[in-house]
Amino acid sequence: MIERVVEGLFAFYELCGRASEGARTLERDGLRAAIVPAAPERAVANGVVYRTAGALEEAYDEVADAYAEIGARWTVWVWPGDHEAGRFLEARGHTLDAKPVAMAHQLDGLARPGADALPEWTAEGDVSVVGPLNDRAYGFGTDSFTRALRNVPSEGIHVYVASDDGEPVGCLLMTDHDDNSDLECVAVVPEARGRGISGHLLGHALVDAAERGIRTSTLVSTALGYPVYERAGYRPFGSFEMWERPTAP
Repeated sequence: MIERVVEGLFAFYELCGRASEGARTLERDGLRAAIVPAAPERAVANGVVYRTAGALEEAYDEVADAYAEIGARWTVWVWPGDHEAGRFLEARGHTLDAKPVAMAHQLDGLARPGADALPEWTAEGDVSVVGPLNDRAYGFGTDSFTRALRNVPSEGIHVYVASDDGEPVGCLLMTDHDDNSDLECVAVVPEARGRGISGHLLGHALVDAAERGIRTSTLVSTALGYPVYERAGYRPFGSFEMWERPTAP
């Protein structure tokens, strides 16, 4: 399951590397880095995921130079228990920023939320609302998600949006790869919270994924989102470490 979560992160950073002006991915054997000059201050967009610690070490200098060129804060997702990679990154100026939980859901026996649970939603949402909704939801005081996700590609990505009287108030992305669907960019604006919007929207997304033949769904969760995902049927499989490095001098 951890491998599926990692492949989900690979899919997410492939998306980030195509979703804004000047964005690209740096691809090396066993490693992918999203280089996002539109939002250099947002480390979660400028992220690195790898399959082996050796792949990370071999590509590290090239990756660091690419981020230095755009003046970015960037993060490396370290596998649960990969202390070797953590020590390597710490020695190169990274600090441990967060420990999000890897979660996965076997998509069987699912029931769609009732029609009255979420009256206004779509599985064909406008991708242009995803960035602004995430900026409003997470309150960083910038439009960095809007800049990083301005041109989200449509192929293989399902955009779910919940609205109130036609006004978008919540969203999520499901990115299919093989028989797994990775959940990203879940957001509900502050004034619409407490009504179960993200849970109901996710319920529809999971049923739709199962109907497409998807067998599992994966995600990485903050402490805030964990109860929502657990209620939806996701189960934990260990914690990643996000090792962040600030803009190079």
